[in-house]
Amino acid sequence: RPAARLPAVSVVVPAFNEERRIGATLARIEEYCAGALEDYEIIVVDDGSRDRTGEVCLESVKDHARLRVVRNDPNRGKGYSVRVGALAARMPFILLSDADLSTPIEEVEHLLPLASTRNIVIASRGLRNSTLEVRQPFYREMMGKVFNRIVQILLLPGISDTQCGFKLFGRDVVREVFPRMTIERFAFDVEILALALRKGFEVREVPVRWRNDDRTRVDAVRDSASMFRDVIGVWWKLRGVRD
Repeated sequence: RPAARLPAVSVVVPAFNEERRIGATLARIEEYCAGALEDYEIIVVDDGSRDRTGEVCLESVKDHARLRVVRNDPNRGKGYSVRVGALAARMPFILLSDADLSTPIEEVEHLLPLASTRNIVIASRGLRNSTLEVRQPFYREMMGKVFNRIVQILLLPGISDTQCGFKLFGRDVVREVFPRMTIERFAFDVEILALALRKGFEVREVPVRWRNDDRTRVDAVRDSASMFRDVIGVWWKLRGVRD
């Protein structure tokens, strides 16, 4: 835990049918933020869950004044949920964290020193100093590498990992970029980063610890095909756009 308290952060957690693990995740986030940050809030976006995700959230966080649960009805997708949560945030920095905490909440300590209200600091599994404590299955790693290569060629040269679900956004980025988002599902990260760069914001990439959770909601075939289509759509839309 850092010696001095870190800046205030809104933690946005998109969740779909997460009643089995969201409780432990939120308890860990609350415990860490209360001890390490100047101020914080937790925003869970329940993406049309069919289980008790929302109720479990309220049962798991002691300080309800710092928790908001926003519900999509019906299910809209992770990208839509991230946009809703980020635009509702009140703190100067907005942290996106997956519900499985594949990147531990403590890793925000590596992101915040590089943060400003006009940049994005992204956790990366693709840098030399990144630590993959539990790796994905081989076929998922290979599909991820192919996807990233296409993304680098078309939109984001030099960014080694666009899909890690742990990103820190400055408030100016959220205000100017998020209302322009159109992708509602898993390729939203690529769109955000591409839009931000074209608006003149900076993207910083930081190595982190990461542990694969095999209960992922991403279908290796169906969702990968959809993501490729969305990336092509972003490339087509942003051709020649520089403002």
